[in-house]
Amino acid sequence: MIIAVTSPSFSKNAMLRDELSKSFPDVRFNDEGIRFNNNELLEFIKPANGIIVGLESIDDTILSACPSLKMISKYGVGLNNIDLDACQRRSIHIGWTGGVNRLSVAEMTLGYMLMLCRNLYVTSNELKNGIWNKSGGFQLSGKTVGIIGVGYIGKELIRLLQPFGCTILVNDIIDQRDYYTQNNLIDVSKEELYARSDIVTIHTPLDSSTEGIIDLKVFQKMKSGAFIINSARGGIIHESDLKYALKNGMIAGAAIDAYIEEPPTDLELLQLPNLICTPHIGGNAVEAVEGMGLSAINHLRKYFNL
Repeated sequence: MIIAVTSPSFSKNAMLRDELSKSFPDVRFNDEGIRFNNNELLEFIKPANGIIVGLESIDDTILSACPSLKMISKYGVGLNNIDLDACQRRSIHIGWTGGVNRLSVAEMTLGYMLMLCRNLYVTSNELKNGIWNKSGGFQLSGKTVGIIGVGYIGKELIRLLQPFGCTILVNDIIDQRDYYTQNNLIDVSKEELYARSDIVTIHTPLDSSTEGIIDLKVFQKMKSGAFIINSARGGIIHESDLKYALKNGMIAGAAIDAYIEEPPTDLELLQLPNLICTPHIGGNAVEAVEGMGLSAINHLRKYFNL
């Protein structure tokens, strides 16, 4: 049984390597930490019977050239990088556990909120350049937070926000009125959420219904002193529109962890002083890495009856 692990972070984790190798002695790890292009990815996984993938794109072209592949185990939570229809046509099983990194992402999102509200990021960078700016922003407590997408991560963020006494507006395609009532949440339209929120944070998958939904029209509806956060998937926010909004004071600031192109190359966007940008690390707390890795291993074991 040949297993290929495409993810660099899984491959460099000693505990996960040992745990996988106990059940599957013939494992190919991504020891060089390569972000594969299509040809490199195909060469790496072609002999495998099972693969563990992170953010790598597994499309029909890749699948058609891998006749031995029976199982794809997801290291992470999003499935937008895997062609699920093509897998179904080829009887390739998908192993996936939703929400396994929820706390890691939710904690980072809360950290973004505190950094933006209290002006921590801007003043820290200014002080490193000799500027003594005593502008301390405002408290997160008691503010209005708008959450788009009330799934695993959205719910975890709501739990973390409880001590702050925020008014929480929510929007989701699934009817969750009992949960909303139990947690004092206000179900509103996206338009009302944009207009009322001091902070808008996105926790949806990336698909045809969410791609590019945060654009210039949305920024025009938001308060000029508001912030927007994307710790979900690149492509949900229209990046050139975000750049325009930040440069022209349409919103006060933003924090993003995911990008249309990774690593991102728009340095003009990344260097804006009112943008916090991190290299897609929301789910990469040590505990989340191990949790996601063990989940991926267990899906392989279950499929291959080990």
